Amino acid sequence: MKIARHAKIIDLINRYDIETQEELAERLNKEGFAVTQATVSRDIRELKLSKISVNGGRQKYTVMQSHSTDMDEKYLRVLKDGFVSMDMAQNILVIKTVSGMAMAVAASIDAMHWPEVAGCIAGDDTIMCAIRSVDDTLLVIDKINKILDR
Repeated sequence: MKIARHAKIIDLINRYDIETQEELAERLNKEGFAVTQATVSRDIRELKLSKISVNGGRQKYTVMQSHSTDMDEKYLRVLKDGFVSMDMAQNILVIKTVSGMAMAVAASIDAMHWPEVAGCIAGDDTIMCAIRSVDDTLLVIDKINKILDR
């Protein structure tokens, strides 16, 4: 659950200008993660989030841009833990996940910043990855298979 919550936190701070721990806790609760402010505070520390200024003085949480191997490991673990199968439809890669893990796995794929991936849309257990070309889809399948040790 912690891995999925961490992935959801990253997803939320990438989508919204979240300024406070309370605001982050509220959004997590709306997404189905029952958290307290203390849990959010611990997660922020573990994820090594920082604040940057936006819109003339407001601040928001952001992921440090250094690609630490610690964060990379978290993304890889989320992908491995949630992955069930994948299927190619031209330049669209459909990924099936464990129920409830699609958003976390999609956030992990997005966070890897693969140039071939234009973006992901996730439901409960299915992800649609828009890939830039058919050849790129094959490259992404290969990357995922290597992560999964296939």
